[in-house]
Amino acid sequence: MNSPTLSLVDLYAPIRRDLVIAQRIFDDELVSELLIVNGLCEHIQSYRGKMLRPALLLLSAQATGEVSSTHHTLAAVVEMVHMATLVHDDVLDEADERRRLPTVCARAGNVTAVLLGDHLISHAFHLCSGLDSQYASRRIGATTNTVCEGELLQNHFRGNDRLGEAEYFDITRRKTGALAAVCCELGASYAGAEESVVQAMYAYGMSAGVAFQIIDDVLDIVGDRRQVGKTLGRDLSLGMLTLPTIHCLSSASPATALALRAAVTGKEPYHPKQLRQWLDEAGSIEYAVSAATSHVNDALRQLDLVPVSDARSSLVAMAEFIVERHY
Repeated sequence: MNSPTLSLVDLYAPIRRDLVIAQRIFDDELVSELLIVNGLCEHIQSYRGKMLRPALLLLSAQATGEVSSTHHTLAAVVEMVHMATLVHDDVLDEADERRRLPTVCARAGNVTAVLLGDHLISHAFHLCSGLDSQYASRRIGATTNTVCEGELLQNHFRGNDRLGEAEYFDITRRKTGALAAVCCELGASYAGAEESVVQAMYAYGMSAGVAFQIIDDVLDIVGDRRQVGKTLGRDLSLGMLTLPTIHCLSSASPATALALRAAVTGKEPYHPKQLRQWLDEAGSIEYAVSAATSHVNDALRQLDLVPVSDARSSLVAMAEFIVERHY
């Protein structure tokens, strides 16, 4: 796959104005009469990084029809849901940095972080309740349920050195793929696309979301904290196997697998450099990137039903960006 020559700013060009409107809706919705709440909400505005989920929704709408005011609202909604998951994830992962700034839990404590995540979710559904159709509320509600199930499943397997690829992909589809998928589905559905196109866009989002999570898991091991902008190296330290470490367990020498199992279960400490050596020797990083590339290719095939346009070109480039990114 070719190295990307365009930035996300370039890829978002077809929907630049629409993203600005969605961000304004997001900010206006969260304004509170309480200064403490406003301060916390202003802090999480720094979490706006790639804006992938609202961009996926808006690009899917433009690629399959036209962007409407409903899409602007939904773009704000999915970003609120996503930010809520980030705030909660930082608590679960005991993370102290995101976007190169202190996380909410590091700054204000776990209780405040959990409550703020809940605050974001409640506002997301408050926004949805103002739409003429409740289809989006039902789909986003079902999706947030799926995301929570994915997190619960992942937590269930913490410290379990027997987690396999099937369970890993089940977790990944639920906790990451599902939200990306519903973004693309709602974009196409509210643009009036045919059902076959709506389902193709859902499949595009699911495959792209899974690929994104695989690369996120790779970056947790090999990424540069200054580029990624968040706490790294948390997965294995919290007893969570991801695709690179799952592959290593099945492919490495018996001695390496034994040492890695001891690290997962918390019986023995490990050093990040040692982990990287184990993974390099087993070819596990390359294996994970190859799996992500396969999912990206699956996503691209779904766009065969979408007519050629600038928005479709951005969707293609965004999928390719996933496996090339370093942040």
